[in-house]
Amino acid sequence: MLTPPGFTEITPTSAIDVDRHGGRAKCLQRLIRLDMPVPRTVALDFNTVHDISLGQLPDIERLLSVFGPDPLLSVRPSSLDPDWGGPSAILNIGMNDAAHARLTESHGEDAANALYLRFIRAYGVHVSRLDPDEFELTGSPDAEAVAKALAHFHEETDESFPQDIATQLSEVLRAMARAWEGTTARLLREARGAPTDAGLGLVVQQMALGVGKGLSGSGVVQFVSGTTGEREIRGRYLCKSQGRDALNANGDVMYLSRDERGRSIEEVLPDCYADLMRYGDLTRNRLREEMQIEFTIENSQLHILDAVRVPRSPRANLIIAVALARDAIISEEEAVMRVPPRSLSEMLHSQVDPEGPRDVIVSGIAASPGAATGKIVFSSRAAQALAAQDEACILVRRETTPEDIRGMHAAKAVLTERGGITSHAAVIARGLGLPCVVGANEMKLDSKAKTLRTADGRVLTEGDVITIDGSAGEALMGAAEMQEPDLGDEFQTLLHWADRARDIGVRANADTPADAQKARTFLAEGIGLCRTEHMFFDRERLLAMREMIFADKSEDRRAALDRILPMQRADFAQLFRIMQGQPVTIRLFDPPLHEFLPQGHEGMAELAEALDLNVGAVTRRVEALSEFNPMLGMRGVRLGITVPEIYDMQARAIFEATLDSSEEGGKPVVPEVMIPLVSAKREVEIVKARIDAVAAAVKAERGRDFDYRLGVMVETPRAALRAGEIAQHAAFLSFGTNDLTQMTYGLSRDDAGRFMGRYVQQGVYAEDPFHTLDVDGVGELLEIGAERGRRGNSDVVLGICGEHGGNPESIAFCRDAGFDYVSCSPYRVPVARLAAAHLAIASRGKGRPRVTR
Repeated sequence: MLTPPGFTEITPTSAIDVDRHGGRAKCLQRLIRLDMPVPRTVALDFNTVHDISLGQLPDIERLLSVFGPDPLLSVRPSSLDPDWGGPSAILNIGMNDAAHARLTESHGEDAANALYLRFIRAYGVHVSRLDPDEFELTGSPDAEAVAKALAHFHEETDESFPQDIATQLSEVLRAMARAWEGTTARLLREARGAPTDAGLGLVVQQMALGVGKGLSGSGVVQFVSGTTGEREIRGRYLCKSQGRDALNANGDVMYLSRDERGRSIEEVLPDCYADLMRYGDLTRNRLREEMQIEFTIENSQLHILDAVRVPRSPRANLIIAVALARDAIISEEEAVMRVPPRSLSEMLHSQVDPEGPRDVIVSGIAASPGAATGKIVFSSRAAQALAAQDEACILVRRETTPEDIRGMHAAKAVLTERGGITSHAAVIARGLGLPCVVGANEMKLDSKAKTLRTADGRVLTEGDVITIDGSAGEALMGAAEMQEPDLGDEFQTLLHWADRARDIGVRANADTPADAQKARTFLAEGIGLCRTEHMFFDRERLLAMREMIFADKSEDRRAALDRILPMQRADFAQLFRIMQGQPVTIRLFDPPLHEFLPQGHEGMAELAEALDLNVGAVTRRVEALSEFNPMLGMRGVRLGITVPEIYDMQARAIFEATLDSSEEGGKPVVPEVMIPLVSAKREVEIVKARIDAVAAAVKAERGRDFDYRLGVMVETPRAALRAGEIAQHAAFLSFGTNDLTQMTYGLSRDDAGRFMGRYVQQGVYAEDPFHTLDVDGVGELLEIGAERGRRGNSDVVLGICGEHGGNPESIAFCRDAGFDYVSCSPYRVPVARLAAAHLAIASRGKGRPRVTR
């Protein structure tokens, strides 16, 4: 039995598989099938390349025989997904002294020198691993330069430059295979979403030389803007060049279509231009994608070397997907699947107001667009600690490493002293949708002193507020004025298609009218969590709240709360008006009372004066309310039972706001009243009886009827375990995964950032459970609670309202567990809507086919 050669010539009928040979190989086969002039190409599959990395080469002589005598070749990577990267392409393999002599005769000495020099440098840097800075080959491409390059190679390696093409190709293949297997490359592609065992294919292609006599050169063309997604012809062509040189050149660059600024391919080589336009239409309609075509013109003859997906911003990707669907090239569902849910984050970010003042303190490379304001932190641990306290922060580092991933997740933006557009910080920030500026080398960091010194001498310390403008590549002092993002028609169209596909509801966590308005903008299906305690910290309300806390009698507590009642009623009415009849789930008062009292002597003295008490009485009252562990003390429903006047006031405010809003016309309001921190059925019975009594009183006073739904926030393990009996008294169960995770782990989410990174690093936890839902531990409680809740009340509605609700992986879990909706922060609503659609479409077997690169 013959041993398979490990390589396959790419023809219209050869067995090229994207899962074995990678995207580039499959795309080249499709170009060949479309009758494009692609040079002869051979594909090496993933297993062969892996064997090469271990020292087992295929039959190189047999491979070379495909190309005939004395070929010049290129080798390019072919991974499953081009976004995973890969080793650099190497051109002109086969250049040696003999080839140099032949090309001098056929193409001229300058062309031969340029080809030989390019290969010597690429071989030296990528194969022999010479220092690129030390092996820089500069000067005119003449015979003397070639001689110096060969001598320099010998000096650095103690070996003569290889003259045998089989040796050259073998070493190039081995170097590229080993580069893919290296630790740094693996970590980088894993950060881009590649699996640990991702394979690499390689394609070996006959060179089409762009250095011939006459009008020869190379270029790149695309038919859409990678920034805006709008249709337009973009690209460059450079005479006497190879590969993608035109993109980085300032020399004899030609335009593609007619341009008053200079020569164009359309005018000088109209047949080649017409073919490029035709090939652009072919790739769009037959490959069903906007492609960037790499081409070479050799003595007026056009060759197509490669085609890749047009590099694009998240916004451009969305616009392109919608345009392809509108033109019936792909289906609406495929357009939905082509937009990664997390890519929407960038489009949702604010931008710095161009008309506002700008105090620029640092400039660098604009690595990831958008803008964000926050406090400076100099470590990932500090970023996680601030995020746990719901404070925005900017992670400032000399340069980031894979260990900084969790800090970047916690930060609102990233600023680094070093790095370029493809550095770790830049790549990861773009993937996360974080504004990012890199290469800001005019600033100086002192990580020990936790200071940042700007070029003009200002010194910033940890906690100082700055704004990162990732679009302009600048850091600004203080909180800059912002503009809301312009999402555009395509954004709404795609999410409309997503809504038609998904089968789980998406609501928003919104505590303020501004949050509610944003939720409406992002088409949330109601408010899944309104935390009412945030409404009590207004100065006037805070004083009334403190009066209530110091009151000894029920009637005195009611009197104090009566001052807050109209304010709460107005709050709820405004939310109802904004949501226009959609469900609004209002969580009754949850935090312990000590959060509303001052702690320092000065604050207690001010409160004593305001309440006409002596400081000693205030101090004693504060001490009496203090608890060893207030987050597990008298809060939530426990407070509602022991100080029932608070829930009475809130229920009245909700019901009166319901009637007030209904009088204004529009859809009827059916508020959802949620009891927090429940752990026993009897708690629900007690609170429900009082709320029902308040509802009856309001109906009698107003002479009008209304509906409302009472539910429970499941955030204690016991509530999940006893969900069957609790659900008998509840219209809905909303699982608060933030506190449920905290109580399941016995772990403070405010302090977890201090050590969580080390725990994950050492494999104690697979991920930070406050960032990614723990489907094994917390997830089991959710499944138990959902199953028992439905068993106890078949009509009970199930949802989650922790921030896990906006995480695509968590949505997948909730969908499989039979939840009716998820609720998350307003800015995560579009992400959740799209993620839910992806899950529904994929479950029907309509996932995106991997047809192009």
